Amino acid sequence: MYSIELVSTPVQLQQIAKLSSVNLRSVVNEETKLDQGFLTWEYTPELLEAMHAFAPSIIAMYKNEVVGYALVATHAMSEVHKEMKVMLDNLSALSYLGRPINDYRYYMMGQICIAKEHRGKGLFEKLYQHHRSSYGRQYDILLTEVSTSNHRSMRAHEKAGFKTIHTYHDHMDEWNVVVWDWR
Repeated sequence: MYSIELVSTPVQLQQIAKLSSVNLRSVVNEETKLDQGFLTWEYTPELLEAMHAFAPSIIAMYKNEVVGYALVATHAMSEVHKEMKVMLDNLSALSYLGRPINDYRYYMMGQICIAKEHRGKGLFEKLYQHHRSSYGRQYDILLTEVSTSNHRSMRAHEKAGFKTIHTYHDHMDEWNVVVWDWR
């Protein structure tokens, strides 16, 4: 049986880092990238610990092991996560429904990953639903970026309720900025 919960121990942060490292774009083969998707950013236990000092992320547990995670990425975390600062700077120029994005109370989903052997069991949706139940009163929208070449992730985000509001290129990839409106 799976449990969906907030991160609460250093061991869980280490397990997130391990799951992140085996699903990186630089590690998985081309067939896996096309079929299963990939992760772009690597999260070390140290970075995760610094981020979780601001707000805990959501994890899926199975037999005392993290088998999925959806990282919370608040504005304050840009102090410890350099790439997030770049992302926030890029987002500040965007608008959503005719209003500047910064007029909304929002945070970013830093990354979502499900261990390969646990995919297709509804954990993606459960992780996001826990985001909404944990943080929905504090925020209007949840925002993230998805590589346009990560088709599985784009489909899953659209199914969860995210809508693309912008597409751009940077030094790493082409990205869809997607929003899930909780209002």
